[in-house]
Amino acid sequence: MTQATTAAESGTAEPADLVFDVQDITLRFGGVTSLQNVSLQMRRGEILAVIGPNGAGKTSLFNSLTGVYTPQEGEILLRARPGDEPVSVLGQKTHVVNHLGVARTFQNIRLFPALTALENVKVGVETRQRSGPIAAMLGLPWQRREERESTSQAYALLDRVGLAGRANELAGSLPYGEQRRLEIARALGTNPGVILLDEPAAGTNPAEKQELAALIKQVNRDGIGVLLIEHDMKLVMSVADRIVVLNFGSRIAEGTPEEIQRDPAVVAAYLGTSEEEAAQELDTHAQPELHVIDTSGGVTGSGAVSDGTATGEEQV
Repeated sequence: MTQATTAAESGTAEPADLVFDVQDITLRFGGVTSLQNVSLQMRRGEILAVIGPNGAGKTSLFNSLTGVYTPQEGEILLRARPGDEPVSVLGQKTHVVNHLGVARTFQNIRLFPALTALENVKVGVETRQRSGPIAAMLGLPWQRREERESTSQAYALLDRVGLAGRANELAGSLPYGEQRRLEIARALGTNPGVILLDEPAAGTNPAEKQELAALIKQVNRDGIGVLLIEHDMKLVMSVADRIVVLNFGSRIAEGTPEEIQRDPAVVAAYLGTSEEEAAQELDTHAQPELHVIDTSGGVTGSGAVSDGTATGEEQV
């Protein structure tokens, strides 16, 4: 096990402080092993990033955490919200996992393009309401009350992600970066204790990445844990408290961003060299300064950084 992994494990959290407790899960598809004895712990209130080369098993891990896949071996315990009793995710339907407090976004945007931004967010909010189609057709008083409440909550969530001015625009007409933030707003509408973001920065420009990094930090400050898959290393290093690295379905390292940047196993996985060659490279060459995205500005309703600037360059 690498030095970064050892350092991270030295501060093992108490069970009640864990959102996800993943122990030795193995996921196979026929003769192909997608995940092999993977363990990780996500602590309450942190931003945890999962990185690795293409095909490392990152999305398979997300799908296992949300009930899409059921690993053949191991255990996944969930305590999404403070005070929850631990619940095994294995064998649970995806909608059940969502009601337990887990929301997610996807690599490929899965909005309803013919609905407005407001209507897309209401889809998430209304998963927590009692009203069904019969109540809506009859116009029952409590259904009308829930409709007003969902509309109010959806407007608030759009404002939270900087899209208040886009409420009545079709989701499919929004710029790509705004569609990404709209997906996050819809996920937040389910009132999660933890949100899983699968490559949220894919296809975004530098200004949109800056907005996204600020939004992820804000969501976490609001008390929601964030589990992140991302290939954009500047974004990962800017927002993550800890990083878990997968390669060929196995966990190879865990640690802080600074530790991961200098871990020979991680460098070898990304460069395709041996761990010994990577260690020699780290020893003989000075590593570049760890640049991060400036997230101090936050997100405003106009979609610009809140200090009034609208720049296409990331701050380093």
